[in-house]
Amino acid sequence: MLNYIVRRLVIALIAIFVLATVTFFLMRLVPGDPFAGPRVAPEIRAALRAYYGLDRPLFEQYVIYMWNLLQGDLGLSLAARGHTVTGIIATAFPVSLDLGIRAMILSIVLGIAFGVVAALRRGTTFDYLTVVLVLVGISVPSFVLAGLMQYYFGVYFHILPIARYETFWHTIMPAIALSLGTMATIARYMRSSMLEVVHADYIKTAFAKGLKPHQVVLRHQIRNALFPVLTILGPAVASVLTGSFVVETVFAIPGLGRYFVTAMQNLDYTLVMGLTIFFGAFLIGMNFLVDLAYG
Repeated sequence: MLNYIVRRLVIALIAIFVLATVTFFLMRLVPGDPFAGPRVAPEIRAALRAYYGLDRPLFEQYVIYMWNLLQGDLGLSLAARGHTVTGIIATAFPVSLDLGIRAMILSIVLGIAFGVVAALRRGTTFDYLTVVLVLVGISVPSFVLAGLMQYYFGVYFHILPIARYETFWHTIMPAIALSLGTMATIARYMRSSMLEVVHADYIKTAFAKGLKPHQVVLRHQIRNALFPVLTILGPAVASVLTGSFVVETVFAIPGLGRYFVTAMQNLDYTLVMGLTIFFGAFLIGMNFLVDLAYG
C-alpha cells in the first residue's frame, strides 16, 4: 500500500509540473500587453516590464518562475498592483470553498438519495421524475439556471436576494445552481450502479441468510454501488469546492471565479497561471484521495 501511495504521489507531482510548464508558455503566446494603454507612456511601460521581469529572455523567466513556485511563491499580480497571487487566493478561496461545501453537500446527499430510491422503485413515477431531473441537470448550463432563479425567486416573487454573498439567504440560489449538474451526474451513476448490483450473487446470498431488505440495501447494495460514484467524485468535488467562474460572476460572489475572469480580461499572466496551477493541483489532489479511497 505504501508503494502505491508513493507512486501515485510522484505521478501527481509530475502532473502539476507539466501543468505549470504548459500554462506558463501558453500564457506567453496570448497576444497583447498587460501594460498597454493609451495613457501609459512607453517609458512607464518599459519600467513596468522591467519591474515584473517581463523584459528578460523567455527561458530565464520560466526558470525564475518555477524556482519561485517550488518555494510557494506564485508572484505578484500584474493588474492588482501590490497584491501577491498567493494573497489573492488566500482571500478569495474561503468564499469559493464555503459555497462549494454547501453545493457539494446538496449534490452528494440528494444525488445518492435520488439514485438509490429511483433504482429501488424502477419503473415508477419517482423513477421517471428522477430521469427527467438528471436530463435537465446535465443539459441545462449553470448560468442559465442561475439567471432563471434570479428572475423568478429574486425579481418576480421577491423571495431571495438576487446577488452578493452576505447572509444565509444569499447562498441558497448560488449553491443550488452550482450543485444541480453534479447532483444529476451522481444520481445517474448511482441509479445505474444500483441496478447492476441488484441481481448479483452476494445479494441473493444476503437474502438467503435471512437479512432484512433494508439491511441488504444499506450493507451490500449501496456500499458496492458507490464504487463508480467514487470515480467521478474526485473531479466533481474539486470543481464544486473551487467554485464556478460563471456562477460566481452571475451572483457577484467575490470568489476565485471572479478573479479568474478579471485576470483573463486584463492579461494578468501571473494571476491566471497561479489560479490555473491552484485549480489543477486541487483537482489532482482530489483524484489522489479518490485513489486512496479505493484502497
